[in-house]
Amino acid sequence: MRLAFFQPDIPQNLGAAIRLTACLATPLDIIEPCAFPLDDRAISRVALDYGRAHVQRHSSFDAFLAAKTPRQRLILLTTKASQSHFKFVFLPHDILLMGSESGGASQEAHEAAYARVRIPMAPAVRSLNVVTAAALALGEALRQTELWPDTGPRPET
Repeated sequence: MRLAFFQPDIPQNLGAAIRLTACLATPLDIIEPCAFPLDDRAISRVALDYGRAHVQRHSSFDAFLAAKTPRQRLILLTTKASQSHFKFVFLPHDILLMGSESGGASQEAHEAAYARVRIPMAPAVRSLNVVTAAALALGEALRQTELWPDTGPRPET
């Protein structure tokens, strides 16, 4: 399981995504260009306390797709999808793709996605914060695939 951020706009959100993925032992892909300066030093500074953070940068969406293996399905989280993430069946090698905060994902990303899913929300609201949405979707995907980080025995459900 991986999380990918498409051309992030807000550095604080990217920092929170690094923290999220480090805590859940899930790699993070950053698809550039970003709307702010991003270098390995900046990533290291954000991830300083999260030594388990595994971040991979991609210079473009094409470079990201080229690095993806055939067994990795691209699952796009979007408010434009009709299928709920609760009803979607995630697989262990899925990559959950989050669009940018200001513009979402490109048409190219929509077309490359194996599936598009949404997080159900109350009527008349626009959207969740991108990291909040990532946490909800990643949590459900990890729950379904039982890939939670090793924190001891899982409680019986």
